[in-house]
Amino acid sequence: MKITAEESYQYSRHLSLEEVGERGQLKLKQAKVLVIGAGGLSCPALQYLVAAGVGIIGVVDNDSVDQTNLQRQILYSIEDIGKYKVEAAVSRLKKLNPFVQLHSYITKLSNDNALDLFENYDIIVDGTDNFPTRYLINDAAVILGKTVVFGSINKFEGQVSVFNYHNGPTYRCLFPTPPSPELVPNCSEVGVLGVLPGIIGSLQANEVLKIILGLGNLLSGKLLTFNALSLKQEIFYFKKNPSLVIASLTPDYQMFCSLDDGLEEITYQDYLKQADTFNVLDVRNKEEREELYIESFHIPLEELKDRYTELAANKPLLVFCKSGVRSKLAINMFKSKNFENRLVSLKGGINTAAVNS
Repeated sequence: MKITAEESYQYSRHLSLEEVGERGQLKLKQAKVLVIGAGGLSCPALQYLVAAGVGIIGVVDNDSVDQTNLQRQILYSIEDIGKYKVEAAVSRLKKLNPFVQLHSYITKLSNDNALDLFENYDIIVDGTDNFPTRYLINDAAVILGKTVVFGSINKFEGQVSVFNYHNGPTYRCLFPTPPSPELVPNCSEVGVLGVLPGIIGSLQANEVLKIILGLGNLLSGKLLTFNALSLKQEIFYFKKNPSLVIASLTPDYQMFCSLDDGLEEITYQDYLKQADTFNVLDVRNKEEREELYIESFHIPLEELKDRYTELAANKPLLVFCKSGVRSKLAINMFKSKNFENRLVSLKGGINTAAVNS
C-alpha cells in the first residue's frame, strides 16, 4: 500500500508536518475505525476522520434523521429527514473524501453483533448516548483487545477519554456500576447546547488520530471534562482495576443498567387493539407533546413524583415517551410509590406511533 500522487496533494498539509509526513499518512490510510452511533458526537468525529484519510471507517446506527437532530447533528439537512442516519452520513462523507472506504451498518449494536463488528476494526469510537450500549462497547472491546475513544455530553458539559489502550484502564475501571436511571436525563428532557457535541466529537477524532500516528499524550487513564459556558477544562486521573476481568458479554445490558427491571412492554400496534382497556400517560415535555399528540394524560417526567396521585386508578396504566426510556423511568418511580395498578411501557415510545400512523 502506498500514497498516490492525488492523495499526496489532498493530504499535503499533513505531509508538510514533520511529525506526520508520508509515513504517518500511510498509517492513517491503513487504519480501520468503527464509529458507534451517527448522532451529535459522531457527526464531527466522522467528518474529521474521513478528511484526515483514515482508510476504512464503519458507521453503526439504526436511527433515522429527525428535524430536532439538525440543531447539532451537522452531517444532515432538511432533505435528510426520515432517512437512515447511516445512509445520509455516508452519502455526504463520500463527497468529502473519495479515497476513504466507508461501510454502513444499519443496525442497533447488540450482544449478537458487537464482537463480529469489532473484530474487523482497530479503534472503536463511542458516540452513543446511553449506558447499556457504553458498557456493551467496553466489554466487547476488552474481550477483543480494541481501544475505545469515548465521548459524552449533557447540557453544557462534555467528557472525553480513551479506554483499553494497550490493555490500559477501561470504562468499567472509571464507572464500575451504572448510575441510577432516574439520575440520567437524556437530551430530549434537558437539552444540549448545539455546539457542544461538535467540540467533544472533534476531541474524540483528535484522540483517534493521535493513537494511529503515535503522537502526543493520550487520554488513557484520564477523563477530560469540558464546560462550554466557562471554557473550563479539567483532567481527572484513574487507574486500571487489576481485579476486574471481562471474559464474556453481560447477557442483558438493559437489565444491568436497571432500565428493564422486569417491566412489561407493549407495541403500539398491540395497544391499538386494546386501547380502551388502558389509561394512557405521556411523560414527555410540553414541546414534544405539541409536535406529536395522542389522547392521554400529560405529566412531564420531572413533575411526576409530585403529581402522580392525579392519575385515575380505574384501569391499567400505559406510559409513553419519545423513545421508551423515560417511560421505564416513570414506571420504576410508580413502583417505588407502590402504585397498585398494572403498569405497561410503550415499546419504542411515541416514535413507533409516528412511524406506523
